[in-house]
Amino acid sequence: MVAAVAATAFNEQTVSTFYVLEPYTGQPARSVYDLLPSTMLSEHFALREFVVSGTAIRHGIDNMPPDDVVERLEALCWEVLEPLRHRFGKIRITSGYRCAEVNKLVGGVPTSQHVKGEAADISVGNLDMGRKMYEYVRTNLDFDQLILEYRRKTGACWLHVSYRGDGKNRRQAFEIKS
Repeated sequence: MVAAVAATAFNEQTVSTFYVLEPYTGQPARSVYDLLPSTMLSEHFALREFVVSGTAIRHGIDNMPPDDVVERLEALCWEVLEPLRHRFGKIRITSGYRCAEVNKLVGGVPTSQHVKGEAADISVGNLDMGRKMYEYVRTNLDFDQLILEYRRKTGACWLHVSYRGDGKNRRQAFEIKS
């Protein structure tokens, strides 16, 4: 994983800047995000949206999933995230795939569906929009877990959605307010 896109080298006589180049265009990358694979998982979701991680970048961890996990991410996109996008517009993934090391560093449980490629946390903007999205998924889509999470102190609100491609979706839906 690339930890920095541009860096400045200093010595007593010179100051020079060097850039990491994007793999396909050869142009200087604007961010680490530009260096991640742009492979499309579905019509509107790219793999890099699920693997970009500030924790992975800070700790130099390769957060790229194996092929079987990519297949599960594709199922999550097609079965839950694409229908959500068609109903509510653009969706921003705030936490997608996490390798075991990243998951441990962020305090995730070892059995987290994020590690399996079956879960994503998405930004919902505010509690009202979060409830609308929650109800849409709950009443119209197949899912394994659906959790509307809200932090009273900060006002942070997001939706955790998961989907199991093996058809054993539990349809667990609840809210967590803390």
